[in-house]
Amino acid sequence: MNARTEPEQLQPMLHSQSHAYRPDHLSNTHLDALEEETIFILREVAAAFERPTLLFSGGKDSLVMLKCAEKAFGVGRIPYPLLMIDTGHNFHEVTDFRDSRAKELQAELIVRSVEDSMKRGTVRLAHPGESRNVHQSVTLLEAIDEFRFDALIGGARRDEEKARAKERIFSHRDSFGQWQPKAQRPELWTLFNTRLQPGEHFRVFPISNWTELDVWQYIDRENIALPSLYYTHKRDVVERKGLLVPVTELTPAREGETVESRDVRFRTVGDITCTCPVESMAATAADIVLETLAADVSERGATRMDDKTSEASMEKRKKDGYF
Repeated sequence: MNARTEPEQLQPMLHSQSHAYRPDHLSNTHLDALEEETIFILREVAAAFERPTLLFSGGKDSLVMLKCAEKAFGVGRIPYPLLMIDTGHNFHEVTDFRDSRAKELQAELIVRSVEDSMKRGTVRLAHPGESRNVHQSVTLLEAIDEFRFDALIGGARRDEEKARAKERIFSHRDSFGQWQPKAQRPELWTLFNTRLQPGEHFRVFPISNWTELDVWQYIDRENIALPSLYYTHKRDVVERKGLLVPVTELTPAREGETVESRDVRFRTVGDITCTCPVESMAATAADIVLETLAADVSERGATRMDDKTSEASMEKRKKDGYF
């Protein structure tokens, strides 16, 4: 069976093999090619830049990149630090996992906080309940200036949404940290122009060509450990604007909303104030592969409150420095 089988073609398999999926049912050839490309890019960054860093949130995409980096360089030999921009509103399951994984790989972990930017006055919220997610751009640019990073490696994929689909693998940023989509450099025959002027930097996306399905197949094949939020668990939620909003101190139920305990998992993890779970009984990566094959909505479209925006709005955020 081809790894990109259409959902309607998959239905008989979903019913007959939902409890019998094994990785060998799908060809691993495409995963080998994607892994090889990612390792090549990670090594290219190490060779071409003086002060690169790998953005590491503890989420599934950054964990896949970290697994490839481990294969590329070895434990204790990753040649650049890991960087996380913490909003202060991240799930503790994710930040705890982030810390333990960095320690396991003997990698340097740098954490910079949006709250520190707020104390400095460089970030000002419109109101106390405003999501801090978009304000990560300011803290990220401050970290770039502090450490003089010339390349930031991130886990963005082109299948996530339209603005990200316009990115090159080596995406140039000017001295203000801004992205100019019409001024991106060609990347013919996997040749990358890494020349920089003082103050400029690159955002590098080694898993640009992966899909959500590829990521989960790779997690399954490589037996990559993930934060528990990615798998089914009971959680109190409310329905709001077509999404399941987790009920927390930061995202309480509103007047008139009914709180329900449901079996859910997170397809993507981020700031608590803008990340929603989906209903699911998937307890393993193999289960999630089957769910992903049948999904007809992107992970961000189905789970991110802050992504209910236009392509132009997301482009503006990226031009302002958003990753």
